[in-house]
Amino acid sequence: TDEIMQQEIRPLVAVDIIEQLHRQFAILSGGRGKDGAPIITFPECAGFSDIPDEDFLNVVTYLTSIPSLEAASIGFIIIIDRRRDKWSAVKASLTRIAGAFPGNLQLVFVLRPSRFIQRTIADIGIKLYRDDFKMKVPIIMLNSVSDLHGYIDKSQLTRELGGTLEYGHSQWIHHRTAIENFAMTVKTTAQMLQTFGTDLAETELPNDVKCTEELLSAHTDHHSKLKDELKLAVKQGATLLTCIREPVTRSANSKLSPDELENVATVERLLAQLDETEKAFDQFWTKHHLKLEQCLQLRHFEHDFREVKLVLDNLMEAQASFADIGDSVTRVENFLKEQKQLEEKGQEPLEKAQSLALHGEQLIQNNHYAVDSIRPKCVELRRICDDFTNETKKKYDILGKSLELHKQLDKASQWCEAGIYLLASQAVDKCQSQEGAETALVEIEKFLMTAKEHQLSNPKEFYNQFDMILTPEIKANAQKILQKLEDVQEMFDKRQVSLKKLAAKQTRPVQPVAPHPESSPKRGSPKTSRPAGVGTCHGSCFQTHSRVLAPRLCLIFVIRMKTLFCKRCNTLSFFSFSHIINELIETERVYVEELQSIIEGYASEMDNPNLVHLIPSALQNKKDVLFGNLPEIYEFHNRHEVENCIENPELLARCFLKRKEDLQIYEKYCQNKPRSEALWRQCGDSIFFQECQRKLDHKLSLDAYLLKPVQRITKYQLILKEMLKCSKNSEGTAELEEALATVLDIIKSVNDSMHQIAITGYEGDVSELGKLLMQGSFNVWTDHKKGHNKVKDLARFKPMQRHLFLYTKMLLFCKKREENTDGHEKTASYSFKNSLKMSTVGITENVKGDNKKFEIWYNGREEVYIIQASSVELKNTWISEIRKVLTGQLEACR
Repeated sequence: TDEIMQQEIRPLVAVDIIEQLHRQFAILSGGRGKDGAPIITFPECAGFSDIPDEDFLNVVTYLTSIPSLEAASIGFIIIIDRRRDKWSAVKASLTRIAGAFPGNLQLVFVLRPSRFIQRTIADIGIKLYRDDFKMKVPIIMLNSVSDLHGYIDKSQLTRELGGTLEYGHSQWIHHRTAIENFAMTVKTTAQMLQTFGTDLAETELPNDVKCTEELLSAHTDHHSKLKDELKLAVKQGATLLTCIREPVTRSANSKLSPDELENVATVERLLAQLDETEKAFDQFWTKHHLKLEQCLQLRHFEHDFREVKLVLDNLMEAQASFADIGDSVTRVENFLKEQKQLEEKGQEPLEKAQSLALHGEQLIQNNHYAVDSIRPKCVELRRICDDFTNETKKKYDILGKSLELHKQLDKASQWCEAGIYLLASQAVDKCQSQEGAETALVEIEKFLMTAKEHQLSNPKEFYNQFDMILTPEIKANAQKILQKLEDVQEMFDKRQVSLKKLAAKQTRPVQPVAPHPESSPKRGSPKTSRPAGVGTCHGSCFQTHSRVLAPRLCLIFVIRMKTLFCKRCNTLSFFSFSHIINELIETERVYVEELQSIIEGYASEMDNPNLVHLIPSALQNKKDVLFGNLPEIYEFHNRHEVENCIENPELLARCFLKRKEDLQIYEKYCQNKPRSEALWRQCGDSIFFQECQRKLDHKLSLDAYLLKPVQRITKYQLILKEMLKCSKNSEGTAELEEALATVLDIIKSVNDSMHQIAITGYEGDVSELGKLLMQGSFNVWTDHKKGHNKVKDLARFKPMQRHLFLYTKMLLFCKKREENTDGHEKTASYSFKNSLKMSTVGITENVKGDNKKFEIWYNGREEVYIIQASSVELKNTWISEIRKVLTGQLEACR
């Protein structure tokens, strides 16, 4: 029964009963009765009684299915032609028709046998057996076709029945077969189009150029084949329509029978259906083909983007490697030459990047479906191009200033050497005369006039001009040359004083005398040569340094470190500063050694095949959970960058600022810490850890060492605070403050992330909400326009305890819950309750009656949240952050 139900039920078609139709024991000539009833004729058939019941039923069922439902509902007229037959044939025909005719009968006409005896028998038989036929319609016995003409018009009867209706049985079968074949073709074509459309809709777009091209080609070929099938089907229908209309075309007097007219209507309907199917398919194909072409454009764009970005990244890396600004004219000129070569090398990639960005913008203007993917890449390309151009310009500016600086330093050095040579070349005996002294003075004055060309006479102006490129090395070299200029200038000053005295004396014999102390080119005492800014540091402290250090080195030392000296004794703060740095370096070294011992003594041992049997099953394949990114932290600190700051303490703050992004590894470590602690509580007593601790000779267990990274990031905060205390109002204070702010921001970020990972019940992805800016607990009231008044009234009195998380895109409202975990301290979790998009909210900064309250409202104050902070300061901090987010969104919209 199930198999029968599952079989496809379809109507009979001419092909199924083609042999039975050719026997012509029943025909549908196309004639109609006066009321439009279809006429089925049973012509004379010698072997009618031998026809199987199944064949008879199939033919009659098929013939009754051909007329329209409207015509069939009137009822069929049956004409049984048995003029040359016997009464037995008439009886058999009526019996079979009465028992198997599937349609609605209206009249039955019987052309009785023409022979007298058989006619008489028929008359008697019809009277006797009329009730046996079980027909509810009249059975009219006719003697001749003339009697039939009284009931049915001749134009509706074939020539065999004395009518004028043209009917060819072979042609009728051919037309029926062609119509049904065409209907099947239309159905099959529609199914093929639907299947192809479904395949197209379900096809996933490839991610590379080659696969996209192959898919586009395959779909295009399939589409072309289907279009050819459509054309053939349309041509087949048009040909069939022409064949059916052929009699009318051939003779203007000819008319199509009602059945033929129905055939024409059927073919026209199928052609219209085919046309609609083709239009719908063409419309769908146009959209799909456009999407495939856009997908191919996107894949080409992405491929070109990856290639161009790789080249641009290499250019940026090459440019970043040019960090040196040179320590001589020759080296700076070489750097400028290399920078020029890099700029020329980057010209073509930059043009490609700009062209690709323009192409991407054209795709966006052409309504490409992947706008969200193309636009960021265009922005990225233009940003990299602008960065490279700006960085190149900056490099040129710096190298240009460096070249100018070193040229001036070289000129100044040469000027000093020339000045020393001039002083040395002035013979003492020739300068004893007035004329000789005056000549020497003129030579000195002419030489001193050239000092203005070097623009190094004013140290402040020099430092202001070249401040952006004054590295410690260049500054030391510049100070050396400045000191040399000062020394040479002092020598000239003293020589001029001596020569002026000699030039002012009367001419008298020259007496050889010992040189006067004032004319000595030696440097003055430390008191007279110390620079401005040392202040009162001329007492015991400075004298101690003067005795220990060379006078000139002491001067440079004071100039470089003067901002770190205290007001009372200028050496005290320096030694405190050094003590802090030494402590930092020493603890850093111990920290790195501890990290190394944990990784080698615990983490690596988990892969030791000899100890695998000691590892608990709960710890299998959980090394990354237990240790987190501890190896990454070790690799970062193993660079020993902090130790490089022992000679240059001012570099410490720069080190923290330079590694600001790298320090984010601590946030990742702390986020994993709850999972690590839970795993340790489960497996910490295992023999494996005891064996590892014994081998390392550690006094503390592993969990104590796993806390070291958390303690270390806090240690940096304390050290930087102590350094700030020792360097108030000095040159490095600003950088130290920025470094401290960086560490505090990392600690805050770590703290915020620890709260964030405890959020439960939020169905979205928290990482898509943007940066977490603030988080904290508040009292919250709601006052909504929609909803019951009772809720609105209660909201005024009963606050809700909510923990708020402020992101750049969303504000989350959560309820804080605390749970005991295996007898350990309570752990907090935050159950998600509500969220507000920051793009749709507004704030009211002050609420009447409480200066710790503020309002956040949504959708034109349709929903209002009254929030009470624990302090005015906390409220102001949150309002400031929310205002920044809203202002940033407004600027982005503009």
